[in-house]
Amino acid sequence: MTMTREDPTLAQPLENPDQLLEFFRHGEKPPARWKLGTEHEKLGLYSDTLEPVPYEGERGIGALFEVLRRDHGFSPLLDEGKLLGLERDGTSITLEPGGQLELSGAPLSTLHETCKEFNDHIALLKHVSEPFRIVWLGLGVRPIAPIERTPKMPRGRYAIMREYLGKRDELGLHMMHATAGVQANFDFESEADAADKLRVGLAASPISTALWANSSISEGEPNGYESQRAWVWRKTDPDRCGFLPFAFEKGWGEGTVYSRYTEWALDVPMYFIVREGTHLPTRGLTFRHFMAEGFEGHSAILADWNVHLTTLFPEVRLKRVIETRGTDAVPPGLVCALPAFWKGLFYDAGSLAAARQRLDNWTFEEVDALHAEVARVGLKAQAPDGLVAAVARELVDISAAGLKRLGAKSRSGEDESLFLEPIYAILDRGTSPGRNLLDRWEGSWKRRIELLVEYARY
Repeated sequence: MTMTREDPTLAQPLENPDQLLEFFRHGEKPPARWKLGTEHEKLGLYSDTLEPVPYEGERGIGALFEVLRRDHGFSPLLDEGKLLGLERDGTSITLEPGGQLELSGAPLSTLHETCKEFNDHIALLKHVSEPFRIVWLGLGVRPIAPIERTPKMPRGRYAIMREYLGKRDELGLHMMHATAGVQANFDFESEADAADKLRVGLAASPISTALWANSSISEGEPNGYESQRAWVWRKTDPDRCGFLPFAFEKGWGEGTVYSRYTEWALDVPMYFIVREGTHLPTRGLTFRHFMAEGFEGHSAILADWNVHLTTLFPEVRLKRVIETRGTDAVPPGLVCALPAFWKGLFYDAGSLAAARQRLDNWTFEEVDALHAEVARVGLKAQAPDGLVAAVARELVDISAAGLKRLGAKSRSGEDESLFLEPIYAILDRGTSPGRNLLDRWEGSWKRRIELLVEYARY
């Protein structure tokens, strides 16, 4: 089987643009059916050598995956015959291009469930990894090895992306092989609801980048950023990354979201199409041209559109869910805080309205410039109308109020706002995790890389 399971509903030929808009409408759900899903990446190292973990070999990721498949009830996900992913109970474990391990969580109703899912995953991963002497780090960039020493995972789509990005931009190969992040996925009720969530998500994304900034050490040295991962993304394939200028235009809302996103996506060059489990490079053909003319005898089907949307990387992405993408990989408590922050803003109507009102005057140019600044200085950056640290506290307060109103309680009676406590600790300290990392590096750690690894390991 391929890494992406076949969905028979996506096999229909694409004959007119309305089908592309309908793809998004098919994702609409009433609030009673809303769920959330979290995706988190981890960076692997051998504890004895501190070298990155390759796919091959007795201690490689392929062997680790085989143990998970054989002993822990996972089903294999194959890519052109290689075991490159696993799935169980609605979750999947997959490999990013440089061997980063990603858990794509199941759609769940509460943060209590999604945090348990994460903690169970980490416990299992630690148990299985110990005999291999592999440790997994919660950092936004690889702290030691340069990309020249980073293993390349043998997945078909990644070979095509390496070839494309290697010629296209400044740091796309660093993005693929050296970075790790946390993403969260959310439902929407209507096009108007998607508009609000996409606009709030994009405007607030630099704030979340600052709060979760955690990539200030790379190649064994301070790199000049609190979130180098964010800077790397700024230097990756400008056709498909960034902040979507059209979402900041006046009139953004009902009747414009699906069409404007579609028009943008149609003109982004494609990486590949998938036929019979094989990735076929399309050499920069746009989806618009592919729909009109086909490619090497292949006509466009809805599955191609679905795949193409997964190769677009704006800071907030529209598929059949809204996906927030702008944060570094972090320690466990902060992983759970990320979906909590966005759920409180997105899933309570009062909080979503308050967040949009707070951020609605920010322009595309201001948000883009702010993102560049927070990559360097985190919470010390200057937002369009105040310090980032102050705006961040406002948004976290709005989120906390939303989570309290939503009222999803744990068995012990605590609502989901408890997951924001690590963020309030960051705000009280006034510095991002990346700044804290630098302070320790230059202070008590005395630049000893083994202490950084011990600090960051799950």
